[in-house]
Amino acid sequence: MTAVLMSLATFFSTLGGGLFALRARRRLHDLLGFTGGVLLGVVAFDLLPEIFSQAQRIGAAPTGAMVALVAGFLFFHALEKFLRGRQRRGAGGADPHQPQIGVLSALALIGHSVLDGVGIGLAFQISPEVGAMVAAAVIAHDGCDGLNTMGLMLSHRNSKRLSLAMLLLDAAAPMAGVGIACLLTIPPAGMLLYLGFFAGFLLSIALSDVLPQAHSDDDAGTAPRLIGLTTIGAALVFVIVRCAG
Repeated sequence: MTAVLMSLATFFSTLGGGLFALRARRRLHDLLGFTGGVLLGVVAFDLLPEIFSQAQRIGAAPTGAMVALVAGFLFFHALEKFLRGRQRRGAGGADPHQPQIGVLSALALIGHSVLDGVGIGLAFQISPEVGAMVAAAVIAHDGCDGLNTMGLMLSHRNSKRLSLAMLLLDAAAPMAGVGIACLLTIPPAGMLLYLGFFAGFLLSIALSDVLPQAHSDDDAGTAPRLIGLTTIGAALVFVIVRCAG
């Protein structure tokens, strides 16, 4: 029951972040600059340390997870290039705003949110104390998840209705994950590969999609501000992870 209540708190955290992004859509480039920093921070300060920590706990080499990281990066990169090329051939021109890529990116974040819920459920199976610590960390960064989901959807010119639908899916995903945790036990080696693949996926989203779009219309006056917002986003994740740890 406690795990379910904690997952409900993640719902409102994610929803709040996404609604904030919707209200700030007129400053979407600034939002994307911040989002890019958040994604980089999640990879560098959350996922990679967790990979090495879990590999040490189970006595496994992190090589497989690093291979999965490269595979995740290349998978999204290749899929993005395929979608862009397909639209150019169909429309006779280049448009960097791809609704399909926005949906794909949002689905990746939703998948991560599901596993956040799985993590909460499994942590409460260990002990209430461990469960509370994991849930607090998830709640703290789920606001950024909602912001990222909405920002990615809007940046690729998806409709407000579809963007809100994806936000609601992302907000509800941890609750689904808690339910899954009651039925499944993920092998540690499998979780290690997933973390690597997802880290590569997020890295590709940040480097080949979010940050280029943030700087697509910048000039000498706006570039320093956007770089500063990216730095703030990464620093925020660093602080959240450190406080949660």
